[in-house]
Amino acid sequence: VFEDTAAMSNYCTQLYQAMQRIYDAQNELSAATHLTSRLLKEYDKQRFPLGGDDEVMSSTLQQFAKVIDELSSCHAVLSTQLADAMMFPITQFKEKDLKEILTLKEVFQISSDDHDVAVNRYSRLSKKRDNDKLRAEAVEDVYTSRKKQHQTMMHYFCSLNTLQYKKKTALLEPLLGYMQAQISFYKLGSENLTQQWVDFLGTIGTSVQNVRREMEQEVGQMQETILEMERSCDQLYAPCDPDPAHTPVCRNLTRKQGYLAIRNKTGLVSSSWERQYFFTQGGNLMQQGRGEVAGGLVTDLDNSSVMAVDCDDRRFCFQVTSFDGKKVVTLQSECRKDCEEWIATINNISKRIYLSENAELAARVNQSALEAVTPSPSFQQRHESMRPSRCVCVFVCVCVCVCVSNPFGESGDGTSEDNSILHQLFIVRFLGSMEVKSAEPPDVISETMRQILAARAIHNIFRMTESHLLVTCDCLKLIDPQTQVTRLRFPITSVLQCSSHQDNKRLFGFVLQAAGGRGDSRTVCYIFESNNDGEKICDSVGLAKQIAFHSEMDRQAVEKRKEHDKAKEKQQEELSKQKQIEKDLEEQSRLIAASSRPANQPAADGQFLVLSNSQSEDSDAGEEGKKESEA
Repeated sequence: VFEDTAAMSNYCTQLYQAMQRIYDAQNELSAATHLTSRLLKEYDKQRFPLGGDDEVMSSTLQQFAKVIDELSSCHAVLSTQLADAMMFPITQFKEKDLKEILTLKEVFQISSDDHDVAVNRYSRLSKKRDNDKLRAEAVEDVYTSRKKQHQTMMHYFCSLNTLQYKKKTALLEPLLGYMQAQISFYKLGSENLTQQWVDFLGTIGTSVQNVRREMEQEVGQMQETILEMERSCDQLYAPCDPDPAHTPVCRNLTRKQGYLAIRNKTGLVSSSWERQYFFTQGGNLMQQGRGEVAGGLVTDLDNSSVMAVDCDDRRFCFQVTSFDGKKVVTLQSECRKDCEEWIATINNISKRIYLSENAELAARVNQSALEAVTPSPSFQQRHESMRPSRCVCVFVCVCVCVCVSNPFGESGDGTSEDNSILHQLFIVRFLGSMEVKSAEPPDVISETMRQILAARAIHNIFRMTESHLLVTCDCLKLIDPQTQVTRLRFPITSVLQCSSHQDNKRLFGFVLQAAGGRGDSRTVCYIFESNNDGEKICDSVGLAKQIAFHSEMDRQAVEKRKEHDKAKEKQQEELSKQKQIEKDLEEQSRLIAASSRPANQPAADGQFLVLSNSQSEDSDAGEEGKKESEA
């Protein structure tokens, strides 16, 4: 009996969960059906941009909404019937009968434990010390506990026997209610769905099949069109011109649109490129980003100037300057042809050719006149003319030029710094500096940061001076942002170490070797806070040190080469002088030998040898030179 009760309780719990899922699913189906009906009714309130036959579609959906609304009502009725006829009996059996059995079981267990305690107490009564009062109390306890246990046991066993009948009704009543609710639901459906709705559904099914056939035909035509366009546009996929002769540049345009990359300034010395859609509208150049509804004005093209420019990091670039010269826009196209067409189009718009009645004819006449007077160089020739004659390879990836004006006329060694290949400007705030013993420990900067921040917190110093840190290949400069006056200047060779904080990346510092007052050197650590990542500034300082090191190595190599060339030239001069001296000695020896012969000595054939005037002069000069050498 006890095992049957436990198994019955477990089985009824699982059955209750299954019926609860049916009830929840029916409620969800009823709510979803009602929501579908409401959305179908709201279709006529929607305003679709490409809606053509919305009236027919709206009326059809309204009829569907009516039928689905009736089905929703039927589902709601079914949910109510399931709650009353299926869920109520099984819930009552689970919450009342089974819980009563469990309660009686606990009460019976408690009464059994009380009876055992009373019997044990009665059994421990002593023979020697017989006490009537204690014996009477023990007997009373045994009587009371045994009576309570017997009564509880009878009620418990009665409930267990009754449960065998209740479980039959508890299992059959929910199933009976479920089937009756389903039959009632089907009856409601058969009453509501008449032959008229069946005919309507057949008509809608035929219309859907016709629409599907039309869609298949349209898809077939679109696939053929796509294949033809792919074959014809295969050359247009490449960003460069595969055959410039096949696609000549059209210089008669007064309107143009397409994707270009525009250079935007992100800081005082840095810039970034962003790809946008550009188009001309009248005399204006417009741009439109992704997700934007309309375009925005970039610049006014009337009386503007445009020219191809040579950028360091981009190709096919051109620059548009407004008529007053205050606004300059740098753009990049994908290929040479597109760049030249944009330049020609902007030139035509700048001359207000678009205002003519026949703008294309006016642009063609203007281009013909320009070519007849001064033929314009090609895009490649213009770029080749801008390039330097020699190719210089630099290992630095980014080269930024900054011009800082000095209103106070301070002079310095700015000539070499202006020619530096690295100029990077950062906004920093000075926190403090401290002299350190040595720059060798790796944590010297972190320890200095800790001490300076602690000192500022102790003395309640929260104000910081903002400056511009200019990193070049020669030095580090702290510049006043208002007056552009250089506050401090540190040679890049004096920087010994630079690093940022491990946790707060905006904090960074560097250790440099500074000259002391008595001629000795001291090591000072400077701490700053930056708006940017401190590691980027440290990387820039490290890059500057590398550039300075390589420049110094190149300078020393050039000096050694110059010294070697000078020594070689000096050696060549000495050799040339030695050769000249030897040549002079040989000439003198020859002249001396010629002068030592007897004058007008007859030859072997009996004739006299007559010397010319030049030979006589040479001999006289040789004799004089001999006398001088002897003297």
